[in-house]
Amino acid sequence: MSRMKLTPVVVGVLALGAGLSACSGAGGGGSSGGGSASSISVLMVNNPQMVDLQKLTADNFTKQTGITVNFTVLPENDLRDKTSQEFSSQAGQYDVATLSNFEIPIYAKNKWVADLTSYTQSDTAFDQGDILKPMTSALSVDGKVYGEPFYGESSFLMYRKDVLAAKSVTMPDKPTWQQVADIAAKIDDPKGMRGICLRGQPGWGQLFAPLTTVVNTFGGTWFDKDWNAKVNATEFKEATNFYVDLVKAHGETGASQAGFTECLNNMTQGKTAMWYDATSAAGSLEASDSPVKGKMGYAPAPVVKTDSSGWLYTWAWAAEQKSTKKDAAWKFISWASGKDYEALVGKQLGWSRVPAGKRSSTYSNADYIKSAEAFGPQTKSAIESAKPTDPGVQPRPAPGIQFVDIPEFPNLGTKVSQYVSAAIAGQGTVDDALNQGQTLAEAVAKNYKK
Repeated sequence: MSRMKLTPVVVGVLALGAGLSACSGAGGGGSSGGGSASSISVLMVNNPQMVDLQKLTADNFTKQTGITVNFTVLPENDLRDKTSQEFSSQAGQYDVATLSNFEIPIYAKNKWVADLTSYTQSDTAFDQGDILKPMTSALSVDGKVYGEPFYGESSFLMYRKDVLAAKSVTMPDKPTWQQVADIAAKIDDPKGMRGICLRGQPGWGQLFAPLTTVVNTFGGTWFDKDWNAKVNATEFKEATNFYVDLVKAHGETGASQAGFTECLNNMTQGKTAMWYDATSAAGSLEASDSPVKGKMGYAPAPVVKTDSSGWLYTWAWAAEQKSTKKDAAWKFISWASGKDYEALVGKQLGWSRVPAGKRSSTYSNADYIKSAEAFGPQTKSAIESAKPTDPGVQPRPAPGIQFVDIPEFPNLGTKVSQYVSAAIAGQGTVDDALNQGQTLAEAVAKNYKK
């Protein structure tokens, strides 16, 4: 699918606020991208999987290669601001950074990240063919690879098998959203365990991550192939009204401020019986100390008009185009995204902490299969069925399942999510929220129609 070339005005959107303070992980802050190839600087998000990697690097990667890694580790919001500054200015302070499948295609179009294709072709031990195809596709532009996934996820429906059984309710193998709503009504106890948890917290990556997948399968879209905004179209309104009505009728307490963490807590604490969200949540639900371990079932993301509706997301490694140490950067990337690293984590930290969701071979590893028996096959299936370039019923002008892969979407999605979240809280209607969203989306579309 064709992508619009970014204009200087659009590129400027990525240069988010200056002067952010950066806290460093062990090894100090980012050093210059120049100098000796015996050291590289890596900027990364402070998610648990990355913290594990940071702890394992010196005794393994550095010991094997002689390359010292200087990490700068930041919370997600700060990381996104820092990477947008670094890559848009091509400051050359970092050699490698964690970017998602939202940023990498945009940065690749602007020549801010290095083309890794030649490395993937010459480094046969890395085995690019083992990377799950949707991940490779999401991190590529015009057939060239610009990022390698560290871990990945899709979305699916998580539910309490025992609760449904007690109500003589059976979860369909491939549920529709209407079936999910019917189940939520049957198992809901307004004075106790609620039927379902759905994100209502404002944010393009909070409320609109699951909601956009619902919009897709109801037949809606943010923009059609000609960049006509469709936020207040019938299908978009139908999907959003359905989502809002469902969470208001049978959802969690305080839904308008509930995000991923709040829904995870609700599930583990027995406050909700179902939850539609990231496949990565299953690892926490099935952890050895989880009160709901062994009680959970996992079903594909619910659908209406599409065959599948799960999203696709990955934290991936990319090399800055300005870096003079691309060979050393690739050695780090290939190690961090490699099969041997997964085995290292499994042996030293436990297989439940393996950064999965990126390699086909992970799901044939006996140790991982045993650790992820309850959810591993469903996760792999969800990722493999994700369609970033064809997530709905009509052609799209830009890739993305739970987002639209353009620089303006974080601002657009967040603003519209605030209106929808207010509707969940009973402060306004969905129709009013989406009419306001339509005006904002039309303003964004003008940049591309030109």
